[in-house]
Amino acid sequence: MLGHTGSDNEFLTIPEIIRVAEERLPREVWGFASGGADTETTLRRNRMAMERIALCQRVLVGVPRRDTSTTFLGHRISTPVMLAPVGSLSLFDPDGALAVARVAEQMGTIAFISTVTAPVLEEVAAGVSNPLVFQLYAYGDRDWVKSIVRRVERAGYAALCLTVDTAVYGRRDRDLENRFFPRQSGERPNLAGLPGLSPGTDVNQAALTWEYLSWLRDLTSLPLILKGVMMPEDAVRAVEHGVNAVYVSNHGGRQLDHSPATIEVLPEVARAVAGRAEVLVDSGFQRGTDVVKGLALGARAVLIGKLLVWGLGAAGESGLARILELLRTEIDVAMGLIGVECLEEIGPRVVRPALPNVT
Repeated sequence: MLGHTGSDNEFLTIPEIIRVAEERLPREVWGFASGGADTETTLRRNRMAMERIALCQRVLVGVPRRDTSTTFLGHRISTPVMLAPVGSLSLFDPDGALAVARVAEQMGTIAFISTVTAPVLEEVAAGVSNPLVFQLYAYGDRDWVKSIVRRVERAGYAALCLTVDTAVYGRRDRDLENRFFPRQSGERPNLAGLPGLSPGTDVNQAALTWEYLSWLRDLTSLPLILKGVMMPEDAVRAVEHGVNAVYVSNHGGRQLDHSPATIEVLPEVARAVAGRAEVLVDSGFQRGTDVVKGLALGARAVLIGKLLVWGLGAAGESGLARILELLRTEIDVAMGLIGVECLEEIGPRVVRPALPNVT
């Protein structure tokens, strides 16, 4: 295998894990894991925007000890990297979301568990003792949503995350050209009793409004996260509707083609929230320096999705754990070189605009 020899616990870089994942995963599953909507402009923009931000190195400031831990909704986590909600996880590991939850527990962080993955949400929660967040797609009517929220509460999840950027399922050329239809593959036990999902049939998800968010806020006392926010005015309304965390995401470039990169809108959203809720971000974050940039521009933590499935695809749970280890190492090195000892010291002063690299 190119760039990798020996056992899976000897991965020394993130790029070699990605290369091994591409080699080991079936072509259509690799395309599903790695692709974006239509022309994939948003997918590329997520990465290009990272290059337009430079980190400012400081010297002689004394950083002999560095702490990469932080908190999210009152829970202490060892790293500012959490695991994003991903559907169809059984394509990458036979234990699906349970494997992801176990890695999160092992590495001292939090996993978001998707509605559209397996095993059933109660089995995932019973398999670990650390906090989990349940990510909700409102595919059923309000009675169905009420039922699943009550199940989430009884199972002991720490928070509920409503995804709102899928009013229409994005067209993904790689999947279409591979004749791969992920919504028709894999188990989705949390959707038992609902009609099968296919593009264009998500009428309940498409009908979501701010009134619906108010209804959901009144339905549960769990901390509420709103995922898919890309405009500061929507962030303000989310806070006014009682959300505890605003989650900036363009779905990894998989929904609206020609959307801005999340790192571009993150500072605007953070300013609009103004400390009234915690801010999360995902989409395009692949290295520890990317995470530092996200923290500098207003995020409490960064979530990984593509890296998550690439890690599983390369080496199962050990591959994902190694991804998190390497990210934490890269964050620690960056902290030492920008002259900070803890994440709270990372702010706008550590970044500046830059020209993207030309290759």
